[in-house]
Amino acid sequence: MLDAVLARGRAAAEALMVDQCVVRRDNGTTYDPETGYPTPNTTEVYAGKCRIQQQTASAGQRDVGEATVLLLRLEVQLPMSVVGVRVDDVVEVTASVHDPDLPGRRFRVRELAHKTHATARRLGVEELTS
Repeated sequence: MLDAVLARGRAAAEALMVDQCVVRRDNGTTYDPETGYPTPNTTEVYAGKCRIQQQTASAGQRDVGEATVLLLRLEVQLPMSVVGVRVDDVVEVTASVHDPDLPGRRFRVRELAHKTHATARRLGVEELTS
């Protein structure tokens, strides 16, 4: 019975994953021998549906020098069938049904969450701005 309930929960969580993303892992840099320009080497870990959530309840402030910076916790949700994501992988949103400002945004994985009865793979991330 528990397996059936968990399967329904996972199906419901995936139904909310209407955006698309790619998760990539950095494998170092190579340099063009003629130009000397760097080329990052990446491996695609996952490509498919996702959901981006902002956890406003865990927002905080931190003083950096003389400025106060607002820290927002973001979460990327993936299907439970996705395995092998690691801290420092990069998630790039490739399409979004409801937020036209999401595609092209990139996030670095900072936290992995694991639990027995999870309905989605939840990744704590921070947005990359450069």
